[in-house]
Amino acid sequence: MSALKLIETARNEFLAELEDVGEDLNQIENFRSTYLGRKGKVASLFSLMGNASNEDRPALGNSLNKLKNDLTTLFENKLAEINSSKQKAQDDSIDLSLPSKQRRLGSIHILEQTLSEIKEIYQSIGFHVAYGPEVDDDYHNFTALNIPEHHPARDMQDTFFIDPETVLRTHTSNVQVHLMEEQDPPLRYIVPGKVYRNEAIGYKSYCLFHQVEGIYINERVSFGELKGCLEFFVKQMFGRKKNMRFRPSYFPFTEPSAEVDIWDEERKKWMEILGCGMVDPAVLENVGYDPSRFHGYAFGMGVERIAMLKYKINDIRHFYSGDVRFMEQFV
Repeated sequence: MSALKLIETARNEFLAELEDVGEDLNQIENFRSTYLGRKGKVASLFSLMGNASNEDRPALGNSLNKLKNDLTTLFENKLAEINSSKQKAQDDSIDLSLPSKQRRLGSIHILEQTLSEIKEIYQSIGFHVAYGPEVDDDYHNFTALNIPEHHPARDMQDTFFIDPETVLRTHTSNVQVHLMEEQDPPLRYIVPGKVYRNEAIGYKSYCLFHQVEGIYINERVSFGELKGCLEFFVKQMFGRKKNMRFRPSYFPFTEPSAEVDIWDEERKKWMEILGCGMVDPAVLENVGYDPSRFHGYAFGMGVERIAMLKYKINDIRHFYSGDVRFMEQFV
């Protein structure tokens, strides 16, 4: 059989079998390998070049190359047709009129929501926001705040010690000391952030919680101004009809000191929300202020405490449980 006849036979066999190629991947690969593979029928025909005369070789080479290119194009077209058919079948199985699945959206944590509201209230009356170190030295966390070593007030705050001179801060008042050391009066700041205390975990106590502490230092500052500031906060946070009261208390860094309670209608009792007082002259001296010239007030509140009272949450552990059912209530 002549070379040209063999080429024509291979073409006809390819075309006949191409019609029967289905969507099965193994069948497709076997067909490709049979005709277009390295040891396939088309490749084997190129051995005819060795027996061709010098005059016939150019024409034979052109015929073989044309066969290879034609069959490759036909195979690729067939493959594209199969893939298009698969895609159409897949598209037809999708009902675009059906409602889509609703993606679950995240939200701001209720503690962050509460903290943002607290900051907005105080910023509206002239307070700036400052942040500071959560790991600090004993001096800024205790001594500068009129709590020297062996002072009984240290027992009020069970402390996590990194080493004998370094602690996880037990309140954000340490930042107030840094601010007073770095700036001259007047200064008016609130300091939000995490604080740490080595306490047993229960429904109303946790080893980690958030505080917002405030300080105002100037030449003329009175307890009356402090009361007005905190009354404004309570009315904005809990509503204008919320009843509140001040009662005497003790803190080593303020004198006189007081605690603020609000009336809880459900529990029918007063609930503490924050502590406050006039900055003790000893603290002013520790940061280099003249206590005969400058005065100030300070206050501090737990963000969890505020959120629990405002949103009627009875267990502080809910804030840290990661339970989506709890979080979704405050979207």
